[in-house]
Order: sequence, then C-alpha cells, then structure tokens
Amino acid sequence: MSEPTSPTARSVLITGGSRGIGRGLAQRFAAAGHKVATTSRSGEAPEGVLGIACDITDAGQVDAAFTEIEQAHGPVEILVANAGITRDTLLLRMSDEDWDAVIATNLTGAFRVVKRATRAMMRQRFGRVVLISSVVGLLGSAGQVNYAASKSGLVGLARSLTRELGGRGVTANVVAPGFIETDMTAELSEEQVKAYLAQIPTGRLGTIDDVADTVAWLTGDGAGYVSGAVIPVDGGLGMGH
Repeated sequence: MSEPTSPTARSVLITGGSRGIGRGLAQRFAAAGHKVATTSRSGEAPEGVLGIACDITDAGQVDAAFTEIEQAHGPVEILVANAGITRDTLLLRMSDEDWDAVIATNLTGAFRVVKRATRAMMRQRFGRVVLISSVVGLLGSAGQVNYAASKSGLVGLARSLTRELGGRGVTANVVAPGFIETDMTAELSEEQVKAYLAQIPTGRLGTIDDVADTVAWLTGDGAGYVSGAVIPVDGGLGMGH
C-alpha cells in the first residue's frame, strides 16, 4: 500500500478502528510511521496501534480516551471519524430506538470526538478532520432512513466546522464510500453483488485501499487548501449528488 503524502509523523485517531475500513486506515497510517490510536467498543486494534475501548455515545468515555491518547502520543492532529452502526428497516417499522441508536453513534458520536479533538488543533493551528460518510447519505436508500440521515448530517458538520476553524489551520472534509469490499459485503449473496455492480459505472466494488488513498491525501500536506469538500469513493455510483 502507498503511504500518506505527509512526511511528518502525526498523532492520528481513527474511531471504529477494530475492523473494516477503520482497521485498514489504521494499518495504512501506522505503516507510514504515524502514531496511531483507534477506538472501538472492543478496544481491538491492529498490531502497532494503540487500541482503546470506548463507546463514543458516552461523553465520559470519549474524554477518557482522548486523555489516554494525549499521554501516549500527544494531542490528536489527524482525526478520522469512522465509527458507525446500522439498524436497517423500513420507515413504518422503524422504532424510536432504531433511530436514536444510529443517530447517537454515527452523528452525535462524530460531533463529540470532533469537538474534543479540535481543542488542541486550534491551539496548534493545525488539524485534519475527515468524516467517513456514505454514498447512502447522498443518494438515500430504502430501509435506511436513520443511517442516511446520520451520514448526510456529517456534510453539514464538516462544512460548518470549516467556516468556524478554517482560519486556524484546521481542515474538515467528508469521504463518502460506496460499496466497499469488507467483511460486511462478503456476506452478500452473489445475486446481491451482481445487482450492485450493475449500478456502478466502474463495474467493481471498491477496496479499503481506495478509501485509504483518499483519506491519506486529505490528511497530508498536499491537501491543506481543501476543506468542506465531499469526496465520493464509489466508482461513480452517486455522481451528480
């Protein structure tokens, strides 16, 4: 895998880093020599990465996790808010609990870690925030009203953050992956995969490396003038949205 463009070793935090895209991102940054920490409910992390058990729906746990990271690696300079859950069902069957749980993790959890991370970023006059959204947040998806709303909300969060902190050297961008090959998509049937592929102009599912390449660029020195952007990594599935 190629390395991030930034030659400077940074303190990096990736939420939801125990598996899937988050785990792949952690491995990418660690291989490039960054000081990497991940949070997840299990605390599991790749080798060479500081793994912290943290439920981002709990403000006290978030603050404790940041304190531990700051003691080990220094203030967080690069934050990738990746943690997310789904509770899919059609709107008329969706319970308040289904809605609240997804919003609490995917949107409020992102707000909470961004707020905590940007304190130090403002003081240092440097920071890179990347929010991992989804093509579903731009296109919508039947059976995913809660998930789509939470992922769409990240766009407003990033753009408002850009307007507030852009003058302090802090950038905030959104990466919106499409159908990416992970443990989750590996469980799809052959018929489901074919149906998805028929909608994707590039004719293939994305890889974790596709997402990691984009995140690496956004957090490197070469993207210091890019902020408030929404970058789809979806093979053209959501173009125009």
